Amino acid sequence: MASTFTRLISGRNTAVLLASLGAGTVATGLLLSENSTLAAEAKKMLYPPSSDFPDLRKHNNCMASALTPAIYARLRDKLTPNNWTLDQCIQTGVDNPGHPFIKTVGCVAGDEESYEVFAELFDPVIKDRHNGYDPKTMTHPTDLDASKITNGVFDDNYVLSSRVRTGRSIRGLSLPPACSRAERREVERVVVTALAGLKGDLAGRYYSLGDMTEKEQQQLIDDHFLFDKPVSPLLTCAFMARDWPDARGIWHNNEKTFLIWVNEEDHTRVISMEKGGNMKRVFERFCRGLKQVEHLIQERGWEFMWNERLGYILTCPSNLGTGLRAGVHVRLPKLSKDSRFSKILDNLRLQKRGTGGVDTAATGDTFDISNNDRLGKSEVELVQLLVDGVNYLVECEKRLERGQDIKVPAPITQFRK
Repeated sequence: MASTFTRLISGRNTAVLLASLGAGTVATGLLLSENSTLAAEAKKMLYPPSSDFPDLRKHNNCMASALTPAIYARLRDKLTPNNWTLDQCIQTGVDNPGHPFIKTVGCVAGDEESYEVFAELFDPVIKDRHNGYDPKTMTHPTDLDASKITNGVFDDNYVLSSRVRTGRSIRGLSLPPACSRAERREVERVVVTALAGLKGDLAGRYYSLGDMTEKEQQQLIDDHFLFDKPVSPLLTCAFMARDWPDARGIWHNNEKTFLIWVNEEDHTRVISMEKGGNMKRVFERFCRGLKQVEHLIQERGWEFMWNERLGYILTCPSNLGTGLRAGVHVRLPKLSKDSRFSKILDNLRLQKRGTGGVDTAATGDTFDISNNDRLGKSEVELVQLLVDGVNYLVECEKRLERGQDIKVPAPITQFRK
């Protein structure tokens, strides 16, 4: 049985007690032997928050813009129910100052409760990243009715492939930056068990990264399905690569048009894709698959993280809301050389990337064009925005081919009034 003194020093007022004892080596040693986590917390609490405030003077990320010494002082010693701290949330933003011309997010959530416990930081970060969306006063719409999409079949002479992706998190389990091995394995078990219930064109198979054969691995590489261990400091400093590849894997349907990554940056990444320009069909499969997966998970007593202010909860604040990225690979040889190209994309609320994915430059005349927003608009609204925008880009390309002029469209309104 623990002594009265041992029980006393394992409480939340450890720092006060240690200070009264002069932080003696006996008390500190007992604390370390009893509980190293409490020891680290007690050591931190011996210093005022002003001594712990990170040096953010050269940083360009949303966290650094929002975090003040006063906010840090109020939040530093708070814990979520899973013992996740503010310092763990911001570590990736502290370690990665960002680029002078590229503003990153700079923080991650360790669990669903992070967005509530540390709302004083996360709310302004969300407002900054999502172009004015205010989680204190606004609500996020959800709409997975693919029948509402119009003009969703693109010209295959220009659009080479279509894709829609999102993420989903299992309520009650810590997110990838904070999860234990047991929690990560539980995510895998819950998701894979549910996916086994998919039927028809959604039926498929799961491939564990740790157990797949060389042949299976090579096939997934050839299909461009395989994801690698995170090497970006933005992810590794957010504790994403721990225990790799334990409890990570890839599930895809037999037709290779519906794909789910397990325990990469989020609990799940859900992807619907195919060659060509039939975005309406891709989105229909996406919505149908998501609904069936959610139903199968709910049948087993679990549910996705969601609330009306933030929509679906994911690890990075940039993916809150829908978490949806609808994109196409599209050939625009003439438009891409026009000086108005970037302005057209901005006004249509679209972004361009290289076809190799995030942070890659475009090669040749083919671009990955996708929606820029995630939060404040529904899934249907964002896919329709992408559809209308890509149709406009293709029409501009055709006009330039004919030697005709093009116009920069008026800016699209961010939120409903």
